Amino acid sequence: MSSPSNREQLIETGVETLMCRGFSNASVRDIASAAGVPLGSFTNHFRSKEDYAVEVLDRYFASLQHVMAQTLESPNMAPLQRLDAYLDVITDLMSVSGWRYGCLIGNLGLEVSGYSELIRTRLQGIFADWLRPFLAVVVDAQRSGELRDDLSPEEVAEFLLAGWHGAILRMKVERSDEPLKRFRRIIEVTLFQSGRRQDKEPV
Repeated sequence: MSSPSNREQLIETGVETLMCRGFSNASVRDIASAAGVPLGSFTNHFRSKEDYAVEVLDRYFASLQHVMAQTLESPNMAPLQRLDAYLDVITDLMSVSGWRYGCLIGNLGLEVSGYSELIRTRLQGIFADWLRPFLAVVVDAQRSGELRDDLSPEEVAEFLLAGWHGAILRMKVERSDEPLKRFRRIIEVTLFQSGRRQDKEPV
């Protein structure tokens, strides 16, 4: 049996490997090589590449949950400040690669969910968990009068999460942050109560 450190190294480097190469284009040999471990370590620790991808997704989402805890779930900010903070952090993370790679969860959702039931099911669970802090922000913002309250909070939260991922997809294609800015401009004029941003510069 390979050492636990090899397993950890495979998962840790897997985020970047699958982000850059995609699931289909990254062979098991590529994955082991990027991790700097023997090829046999992969088969010793993972039953299949799909099982491995699920573990990598969990690691990636754990890092996003940390971001959400500091932003969307922060007790020290008003509801829409929490949303702003989250979008700001994600935008900064996307900028590191020159808007090239996007979100691993969204990437695998587009690439793999059509033929891997294992990965599709795990992605479904991740999005359900991801939606909860968005819903909490929407509910709080509606209660405080920051967000229009004539729409279902569940549908607004779903729209925000799905719309943001659509903007990230366009960002990858255009290699530009303009789709992210556009998304934020549109939600401000359609969802936020008028006057909420009069004292701020446009996003």
